[in-house]
Amino acid sequence: MYVSEHVQRRDLNAAVQQGTGTTLWQWIRQLSAGRCFVSDGQNLVTEDVTVVEGDVATISCRVKNSDDSVIQLLNPNRQTIYFRDFRPLKDSRFQLVNFSNSELRVSLTNVSISDEGRYFCQLYTDPPQEIYTTITVLVPPRNLVIDIQKETAVEGEEIELNCTAMASRPATTIRWFKGNKELTGKSEVEQWSDMYTVTSQLLLKVGREDDGVPVICLVDHPAVKDLQTQRYLEVMYKPQVRVSQNYPLQGLTREGEPLELTCTAFGKPQPTDMRWLRVDDEMPQHVVVSGSNLLISNLNKTDNGTYRCEASNAVGKSHADYMLFVYDTTATTEPAVHGFTQLPNSAEELDYGDLSDSRAGEEGAIRSVDHAVVGGVVAVVVFAMLCLLIILGRYFARHKGTYFTHEAKGADDAADADTAIINAEGGQNNSEEKKEYFI
Repeated sequence: MYVSEHVQRRDLNAAVQQGTGTTLWQWIRQLSAGRCFVSDGQNLVTEDVTVVEGDVATISCRVKNSDDSVIQLLNPNRQTIYFRDFRPLKDSRFQLVNFSNSELRVSLTNVSISDEGRYFCQLYTDPPQEIYTTITVLVPPRNLVIDIQKETAVEGEEIELNCTAMASRPATTIRWFKGNKELTGKSEVEQWSDMYTVTSQLLLKVGREDDGVPVICLVDHPAVKDLQTQRYLEVMYKPQVRVSQNYPLQGLTREGEPLELTCTAFGKPQPTDMRWLRVDDEMPQHVVVSGSNLLISNLNKTDNGTYRCEASNAVGKSHADYMLFVYDTTATTEPAVHGFTQLPNSAEELDYGDLSDSRAGEEGAIRSVDHAVVGGVVAVVVFAMLCLLIILGRYFARHKGTYFTHEAKGADDAADADTAIINAEGGQNNSEEKKEYFI
C-alpha cells in the first residue's frame, strides 16, 4: 500500500512547521511502515567533491535501481538538508538541482572552509541504506610577494630573494625561474589553524648578463593555475671597452697617411671618465685626442706602439688596447700587424668576437716582429763577416817579407861536425843567394 506524494509533502510540512512531538525520523518510519523492500546490496552511489573556496559544490545522491524509496541528504552535523525535494534546513546556499526517483542533486554556493566534511546520502529501504561523500575545500594563496635583499646589486655579489605564499590550503609549492631557467630554492612551511604559509628563499650570484632579467616566483597549487609574481634584477657592472678603427677602413697603416680610432664603452652606470694613453711610452705630441676619438694625421715610424683607451664608472675601470705598426709607403701586402687587444679585469668581460679579433692582431704582430728580428740578425752577421775578411787581408799584407837560406858547401866531406861548420861558414861568401816569398 502506497501513500501519495501530495500527502507525504503535506504531512512533512505540517510536522516541520507545527513542531509536533513527532520527530522527522519517526514520521519517516511511520511513512515507510506500510512498505517492505528487500535490498540485495548497496543501491546508493555518490562521489567525493573537491571545490575551491567561494565556488559551487554539487552533491549527487543516485540510486542504481530505483524502487521509489525516499532519498534524503544530511550535512556533517546530521541535519537534513533535503528530504526528497523539500528543504527543511534554512540555508539558502543549498539549492535543488535535480530530483527524481533515482537521483537527488543539490548545489552549495559560496563554499567556505566551514562547509568541509562528510555529507550523507540516505535511502529509506528496509533495512535503510547510507553512504557519505566528502567535500574538500581548497584555499588558494591570498598573497604572493617577492622580497629582494638589495634593490641594486653589483656584479659578482650574491643576493637573497624571498617569495611568500600566504594562507593557502593545502600548503603550496613554490618554484623559481630566472628568465626561462629554473632555479632551486629552500622552502619553509608554517601552519596557522587550517591554513599554511610557505616562504621560499633563493640565493643568486648575479653578473652583468642578469641586468634587466626577470626573476619569477611561480606557485603550484590545485586551487589556482599560473599564479606568479616577478621582480626585475638591477645589476651594476664595470665598463666594457672597445676600440674601432675608423680610418683607414681596410689596408695598411702607412707612413704619411692618417689614422683615426674611436673608443666606445658600455657599463652600468654609464662610464663618465674616458681617456687615451700610450702604453710604456709618452703620447706623441702630434696625436690629437678629442673625447673618445684619437687622430694621427701623418703617421711615421715613431708612432709604433700600443694605444690604450681606459673607461671607468662607480663600479670599476676597464680598458682596450690597439697595437699600431706603421709600414713603408711601398708596402703592398696586408700582414695584419696592427690590431685590437681587449684587456679586461676578468675573462667574462670580453665576448668571443672581441677576443678573436684581439688574438688575430696579436699573432700577426708577433709573426711580423719575428721576421724583422731574423732579417736584422742576418744583416749583422753578414756585415761582421765582411769586416773580418777586410781586417785579415790588411793584416797579412803588412807581414809580407824576404827569407834567405844558405846551403853549406863541402859539409858532407868533413870529418867531424866542427870541420863541417867551419867549411860551411867559409863557404857562405861563395854561396848563391836564394829568396823565398810568403804571402
